[in-house]
Amino acid sequence: MSDDLVFNDELPTPVLQKGGLPWQVLVVDDEPAVHEVTKLVMAGFEMDGRPLQFTHCYSAAEARVVLSAPNDIALILLDVVMETEHAGLDLARCIREDIKNLNVRIILRTGQPGQAPEEQVIKDYDINDYKEKTDLTRRRLITVFYAGLRAYRDLMRIEHARVGLQRSIEAISQIYDSRSLRSFASAVLEQVNMLLNLNGEGLCASRTSAFTANATKGQIRVLAATDAYSQLMEGEDLANLPTEVQNALQRVLLEKTSHYGDLHYAGYFRTKAGSESMIYMVFPESVKDDARELLEIFCRNVAITYDGLLQREDTADAQRATISILGGAIEKRSSEPSLHLQRVGNIAALVATLNGACEEDVELIRMAASLHDVGKACIPDQVLTKPGPLSAEEWDRMKTHAQEGHTILSRSNVRVHALGALIARDHHERWDGTGYPQGLSGEAISIEGRIAAVADVFDSLVSTSCYKEAWPLQEAFSYLSAQSGKQFDPNLIALLNANMTAIEKIYQN
Repeated sequence: MSDDLVFNDELPTPVLQKGGLPWQVLVVDDEPAVHEVTKLVMAGFEMDGRPLQFTHCYSAAEARVVLSAPNDIALILLDVVMETEHAGLDLARCIREDIKNLNVRIILRTGQPGQAPEEQVIKDYDINDYKEKTDLTRRRLITVFYAGLRAYRDLMRIEHARVGLQRSIEAISQIYDSRSLRSFASAVLEQVNMLLNLNGEGLCASRTSAFTANATKGQIRVLAATDAYSQLMEGEDLANLPTEVQNALQRVLLEKTSHYGDLHYAGYFRTKAGSESMIYMVFPESVKDDARELLEIFCRNVAITYDGLLQREDTADAQRATISILGGAIEKRSSEPSLHLQRVGNIAALVATLNGACEEDVELIRMAASLHDVGKACIPDQVLTKPGPLSAEEWDRMKTHAQEGHTILSRSNVRVHALGALIARDHHERWDGTGYPQGLSGEAISIEGRIAAVADVFDSLVSTSCYKEAWPLQEAFSYLSAQSGKQFDPNLIALLNANMTAIEKIYQN
């Protein structure tokens, strides 16, 4: 029976998958005829729909240069005796120990088996097979290629899975650090591309449950988009999306599961509370099976993170609502302008940003600064709402609101309340040490208290109250500048003056 017939009966060629990249094979031998025969014998060979592509080296030194550069060589046919009697063995050791390529399959071929006894070579060198050249008939060579390439393929699958798992963990870590739904959505889009190493374009959308505190419950909105879809962020409405995107998202919402198209992926994840999030990505090439597995693992973890983030946002919404209600009650008692606490929070957040605070701290200061006058709840109405000047005794009573506010808010261990307690106590301290309740000066006053002091005084000046008319914005800027280094931190006043336009926008909304 001929080698061809044995090959056809025992080693059937797999069904071809069009477009497969060639298997890279390196032939290292100092005999040109060996190279030619190998190419001739293996002509037409394919595995998993992928043909062979040969690289030829005629010495171990030449091969060392090739292998030291980045490559995806799957199989090496390596002669033993070349420029030296053990050149091939030395190269095998270099591949494993110096180049540290543990995946490539090394097949040792020798025409002089006495120079390298098989048992000793297998024991001392990390090679994968040992063949005498005279034994390598066409049938056996084909068998060697199948065994070597399959082993390499499976090793690379494990390696890709390891790298993919590492990428997935890193991606989830990046997403877990998100502080809002929008930053979460942007991180998801970015990390999908990192995970798959593909330059995809797409968007992330959500539909919140009727049981969450989110204002857009029940409606689909676009949370984030890559550059190609960035114009869709303006409307944030599903109706503004291209038809193919609408269809893909409607399908995952209906079927409650992710699906793939030829060049797109539509992901679906649902939280325990019933909120749903969708991701639509279009790629320049089809997503392979191993990449799909990574996407599914990734999206399951994203769903868990999304659930936690929604709960965190609901808690933050509840905190903001509570602070707003409390602030409204205080404003109603004191006859101060209805938006005073909100504007103080916004100005404080802006100044904190200009002073270098991170996004999370800025939002905390925004909420906590709104609590600066919570101690006024302890001040009698006849003092708090008196239209004219206060007597010395009344003024002493009024000044207790700073310490009272600190006492009230210090009863809570919640971070925003703790910061609010600090601001309530410190926002009437002065840079020159003549403030109250502790007479602190300079940097002994908390930075949050110094920021709230600037915001509180500025808004009080430009707002109408029971005892004064509103000042023009420019006069308020001038007053704060005159008090720089006296009442206020000069660095904060410099930041305020350098960003007058941003302050003015707060009063245009």
